[in-house]
Amino acid sequence: MKKKLLGFLFTISSGLVIAQSNQFSRPKLVVGIVVDQMRWDYLYRYYERFGNNGFKRLLKNGFSCQNTYLNYIPSYTAPGHTSIFSGAIPAVHGIVGNDWVDQKTGRNQYCAQDDSARGIGGSQQAGKMSPRQMKTTTIGDELRLASNFRSRVFGVALKDRGAIFPAGHTANGAFWFDDSTGNFISSDFYGKNLPAWLTSFNNKKWPEYYLGKSWETLYPIESYTQSIEDENNYEELKTGELKPVFPHLATADNFKQIRSLPQGNTLTFKLAKEILTQEKLGQGSATDMLTISLSSTDYIGHAYGPNSIEVEDMYLRLDKDFGIFLQYLDDEIGEGNYVIFLTADHGGAHNSSFLQDRKVPAGILSEYDLKKELNALLKTKYGSDSLVRAVMNYQVVLNLPMIERKKLNEELIRHTVIKHCEALSGMAYVIDLNHVNESQAPSFMKEKLLNGYCAIRCGMIALIYEPAWYSDGPKGTTHGTWNPYDTHIPLLWYGWHIPAGETFEKTEVTDIAATLGALLHIQIPNGANGKVIFQGQ
Repeated sequence: MKKKLLGFLFTISSGLVIAQSNQFSRPKLVVGIVVDQMRWDYLYRYYERFGNNGFKRLLKNGFSCQNTYLNYIPSYTAPGHTSIFSGAIPAVHGIVGNDWVDQKTGRNQYCAQDDSARGIGGSQQAGKMSPRQMKTTTIGDELRLASNFRSRVFGVALKDRGAIFPAGHTANGAFWFDDSTGNFISSDFYGKNLPAWLTSFNNKKWPEYYLGKSWETLYPIESYTQSIEDENNYEELKTGELKPVFPHLATADNFKQIRSLPQGNTLTFKLAKEILTQEKLGQGSATDMLTISLSSTDYIGHAYGPNSIEVEDMYLRLDKDFGIFLQYLDDEIGEGNYVIFLTADHGGAHNSSFLQDRKVPAGILSEYDLKKELNALLKTKYGSDSLVRAVMNYQVVLNLPMIERKKLNEELIRHTVIKHCEALSGMAYVIDLNHVNESQAPSFMKEKLLNGYCAIRCGMIALIYEPAWYSDGPKGTTHGTWNPYDTHIPLLWYGWHIPAGETFEKTEVTDIAATLGALLHIQIPNGANGKVIFQGQ
């Protein structure tokens, strides 16, 4: 029988240090890894095919929080990464989606967009990014503050938002991929020039090397018994392909394709190792931190869905990449000198048609189509065009300035929208965000909704779909809802002062930063509201 080993962290590991020397210690390095769109069950769906050096190493020798959930909606990439490293809910840190409508200006806002920033090392469009839209600090910021900025913090991902928000405001660097040049780039928020070593890395043209090879299955295709047949009706057709089947071809001059290949994860790990080597992370007097977000898992998941051979093959390859990276940490930092955690920003749904074909209730309710329906309805009833600015993030965004300017009754418009949406197939609850407590929705749904709500960046009416319903197209998959397939995420800890074991007690995404704060003996981020997972007994 497994013990509740959480308490050992302080009562044995840290406690003995304090008792014997009246001092505390810190690891040389913290590595935070986010696997974009990794469902919790992938750890066990593919377990028998994993090697011993990757995911299994963490599962057997580390600590697994088996019941970890996002505690807010919508469940998207930017709020997920921000909540992991800030320990705050979107209502506090302000990153409520990948995109939103700014209610002050009426402008569509991309989460990391910063028009005052200048791109460094690549195109200006891809480089005008920063964490300025994030209202709180991250655990990396707090580590820098606690060490009087002797600690160094870097973030890397293919996605800009996957590199920027985990690294934080005070990071020494954040690097992301530029589709137009095939380079990893940054912005002048972090410095005037790319590090010389990164320019040298880019000059090696690794994307071209990886794109010069087709994507074949790692093992004989008939051995992929955890997946449906390769040729099916549920997967996206890539440009230039006649069928969405193996082998998947890539051309060396289309850098964007690296995002949708397992080699995108390999490339990200390659740069992560370069950062560790060139910046000598874990070699100084203060604890350093590296954040890694693996973006290709999300692109491939969206295209093919969780029951595809593509997703299975990707995780088998990722397991090998991860094992190589762990060995690198052992060699360069020393086993036991670093602490690593692995988690996800969200999960992903089964394809709705896949479920329907197996007699499971499911469906699609398009936000794009709903916006057109609502504007047509409101124009007929109130005589004005475009009274709905957007339907996004499972919310209806009304055009409040127009409603005020035309002296229309906002409450009546809200009522009209709610009644129309409540009658739609696949709709479970429609909630006026001015009157959440009056809704008949279960309290846990309302809590997640309010945790994700920031008035200046959110809509006025929330849409809660029935289970297995979502808003995107018929191929592949998506995410964004409250349901377990979107919000139940893996959380594995390994390394310095981490005992082997597991817990099935419920933990939340916001607990990660609080736990790191306790491990490192530093202040938790300034908007954090999580609890420490490793409690003394």
